[in-house]
Amino acid sequence: MPPVPHRYRSPWTRTLDLADELRRWCSWWRRPHRPRRAVQTVRDHLAAAPASVCYAFTLFVTYWTLRGANEITDRHIIFSASTNLANMRRDPVQVLVASAFWVDGDFPWEFIITFLTVMAAAERWLGTLRWIGVFAIGHVGATLGTVTGIAYAVEHRLIPLRVALASDVGPSYGMSAVLAALTFRLRGVPRLLWAGLLIVVYVGAAVRGRTFTDYGHVLAMTIGFLIAGSAVFTTRRLERESAAHGLGPGPVLLDEADGGFDQPGGDRPEYRHQ
Repeated sequence: MPPVPHRYRSPWTRTLDLADELRRWCSWWRRPHRPRRAVQTVRDHLAAAPASVCYAFTLFVTYWTLRGANEITDRHIIFSASTNLANMRRDPVQVLVASAFWVDGDFPWEFIITFLTVMAAAERWLGTLRWIGVFAIGHVGATLGTVTGIAYAVEHRLIPLRVALASDVGPSYGMSAVLAALTFRLRGVPRLLWAGLLIVVYVGAAVRGRTFTDYGHVLAMTIGFLIAGSAVFTTRRLERESAAHGLGPGPVLLDEADGGFDQPGGDRPEYRHQ
């Protein structure tokens, strides 16, 4: 049976009204059987964000891997996965990938909770492939920018050489880019407040800490703003061109057999082949 065409709508122009969302949640709260519906809501939320859930699970596994190793092995794993200047010169691709899945220090509660809540919400909005794209570009772009700055500073003797060997792992650059992209999920005053909050937090941390990691977070945030802003601008221009050619201002009709992972929420059962 041939696939049925359906209208594809880009998530970049699909904004969220917080007042409407609050009314929806109030209505949900007043309905009976809250515990059962809460369990189903959580299941639906996580089922629609497979990449975020897998990432959180991977951080859990890598943490316990380090806990089961002795201190020497622990340090060796962290330093071999770090995106410091020495590793980036030796094997950049491997450390760019590996560094995002290891966390140095205590149990990464804050990362795991953020992935299962905020990152999952972003993935549900963008779709898995776009979410991965924003996260990866933010992680790689901020890392390359930071390493370039370190290389320049070391070459001109502005910082000690030991900085080139420092450990630097974790998913915070990618998360910062996604948080910045989430600005365009909101509309009106909440959008400005969210963007302002991110700028104050990240720039303030960079001014106080003055570390390359803090500067990397600012760069990752900037990358997230640029990606999302460019995507929104391009999408709206395409919509205007479609309207000018008499195709209507709405979503474009595409002959797609399956929403797949590119369509936000497309991994849910209603988007799959029956």
